[in-house]
Amino acid sequence: HIQDPASQRLTWNKPPKSVLVIKKIRDASLLQPFKELCVYLTEENNMIVYVEKKVLEDPAIANDENFGPVKKKFCTFREDYDDISNQIDFIICLGGDGTLLYASSLFQGSVPPVMAFHLGSLGFLTPFNFENFQSQVTQVIEGNAALVLRSRLKVKVVKEHREKTTVQNGIEENGVVSANLEKEVGKQIMQYQVLNEVVVDRGPSSYLSNVDVFLNGHLITTVQGDGVIVSTPTGSTAYAAAAGASMIHPNVPAIMITPICPHSLSFRPIVVPAGVELKIMLSPDARNTAWVSFDGRKRQEICHGDSISITTSCYPLPSICFRDPVSDWFESLAECLHWNVRKKQNNFAVEEEE
Repeated sequence: HIQDPASQRLTWNKPPKSVLVIKKIRDASLLQPFKELCVYLTEENNMIVYVEKKVLEDPAIANDENFGPVKKKFCTFREDYDDISNQIDFIICLGGDGTLLYASSLFQGSVPPVMAFHLGSLGFLTPFNFENFQSQVTQVIEGNAALVLRSRLKVKVVKEHREKTTVQNGIEENGVVSANLEKEVGKQIMQYQVLNEVVVDRGPSSYLSNVDVFLNGHLITTVQGDGVIVSTPTGSTAYAAAAGASMIHPNVPAIMITPICPHSLSFRPIVVPAGVELKIMLSPDARNTAWVSFDGRKRQEICHGDSISITTSCYPLPSICFRDPVSDWFESLAECLHWNVRKKQNNFAVEEEE
């Protein structure tokens, strides 16, 4: 049985009570929509509203006396300090696609349903317009909406942890002659949930990157070029599309491997099943290190002996649709990327018969 992508619906076991509102910061045009939405949620729907603390530090919000009574009802949190993962029923994003990526990063486990309003520059992942936000939010609260489950990548970075020691004239503090300024003291492991892509590139080096890509433990290729992109179907319309990959509907269970400017005429982007495990490491004869980033964040250096393991996460991001998954996706292709937009060919003129 092949499931119809449009058949996934949002239903609540019990009425939602708490909502996380994510607003793009440093954007004055979002202040009024943010205030209107928060007033509607707190006063009309009696919702508990969670807002990041730095959003409320904006002088235009902090100095607004009329907004003060509403602001006192908020629950605030700080990224990387407060865990709100078990306190949120659904999320509303105000901004561009970056707000949805940021919402994903806040939830390293299960993600609440996300309703994204298009108030940014691109808006490929944000299907809702803000003009009729009251009726649209009410529909979501009542559970009358279609869903698309956007798969994420579970990424594990294992680094050879080295500790630098204080050395004077080649002698350590304990008096032992030092042959190497660094000592291995174990491994450092970091994990991330990624919605768009993992990008491994050459960083500031002028040399080609040289990394090995393994699939389920087998070496499948060595990437020599500017780097490689490992993306979800959601990320296929982002950096991967710019690097020449095909665009894949988010309901397709797959992982994309796309080279960045490969030094090979035959290195084409490929699509592999969602269940495989990829591992990326520096090639033993690589001239320089590589750098990795996750949805454009947490950028870090990868050295010899370090590894990046990637597989499909069991925690997708449930994105609330404006119409349905198919209509929304093709609407975004047309509106944001102008997919297949061209001047139409003229037909032949029909000559009148004598």
